Amino acid sequence: MPYLDESWLDDARHLERCDSRDSLRALATAGAQVREAMTLAREAGVERTADGERPRAVLVGALGGSAVVADVLETFAQPGAPVPVITRRDVPLPGWVGPLDLVVAVSLSGRAAGPLALASEAARRGASLLTVGAADSPLADVCARARGTHIPVGRGRTSSRTAMWSLLTPVLMAAGHLGLIDVTNSHLEQAITHLDREAEVCRPSSEHFVNPAKLAALQLAGTVPMALADGPVAAVAARRAASMFARTARVPMTWGELPDAAASVVATLDGPFTAGGGSGAASAPDDIFADPFLDAPRQPGLGLLSLHSDPEGAVSDLAGVAAGVQDSAFAAGATVVEVHPGDGPPIARLAELVQRVDFTATYLALGQGLDPNVSRHVTQLRDHLGDRRA
Repeated sequence: MPYLDESWLDDARHLERCDSRDSLRALATAGAQVREAMTLAREAGVERTADGERPRAVLVGALGGSAVVADVLETFAQPGAPVPVITRRDVPLPGWVGPLDLVVAVSLSGRAAGPLALASEAARRGASLLTVGAADSPLADVCARARGTHIPVGRGRTSSRTAMWSLLTPVLMAAGHLGLIDVTNSHLEQAITHLDREAEVCRPSSEHFVNPAKLAALQLAGTVPMALADGPVAAVAARRAASMFARTARVPMTWGELPDAAASVVATLDGPFTAGGGSGAASAPDDIFADPFLDAPRQPGLGLLSLHSDPEGAVSDLAGVAAGVQDSAFAAGATVVEVHPGDGPPIARLAELVQRVDFTATYLALGQGLDPNVSRHVTQLRDHLGDRRA
């Protein structure tokens, strides 16, 4: 099982030494990213996207750490969007895409092969184009030749995982102007408030027993983690959690959304990672005198990260189902970590959930002595695949 040293989480020198690219500082700038992106989007003429006319359909091209942009746009468009919104990671561009449609391509570096190829093909077919990425990049060049709208990201953005809001904000603004989603500038301002507040609460100088992200990392360390969402907003955060735990903390995590995932989650409570090891009987408590070298290693337990779409105490259709799943998890001996957002519009609640997830995954990496941004195996994979980064 992975070992997390809680003293490392409160050791400023360890955090600085291990976090080679200042992931914690970058995550703390999420609110500033939204402010800057709103300014850059206005300067680039985001309101002129697709000539201000509602498109027949919207296709979003994004992959890797940028894929969350597509997840968010799809989720916010689903309830009542007047046009379909779909996602593609790579070519081929669907045959139906043409001059009446809008293609959104997102890549922090502006060089990711999938979004770049989709943007190029969309331009060839005469579709409206909105791109978000580095100012001087192949993606920006494609957009300029197609007379589309390119929105640059701010300087110093080195990882799509820590620059999520620089990529997402312009797309939300464009979709709002086109009437595809109900996200206004006022909603984004509220999201900034939530992001800034969460960054303050989860700051590195805050000790682990009062820092909710550090505490969640300590609770989930050594478990087989699952993220469970009780609605569409939390589901975006749950998918983000699975990505961040794997990519940042090197811990595989599964995720699901209620009500469909309820049976799958509850079924695991009868498995080998809970009390009784699947036998149906409660297991003996851990032996405090056990010798870790002579005795078998302790079995990892199940960890449940329960993400809620609504503030604590809010009444929703799935609140009872979520409470029932958590009660079953507690009874089975699983570790349960709950996260409720504060009050606000959906984008503000999502911002708070994602911020908590991102900080938790990063502290989990640092507490294990891992650099959140440097992976030898990912580097080797990139050498094999070439420059296909998001």
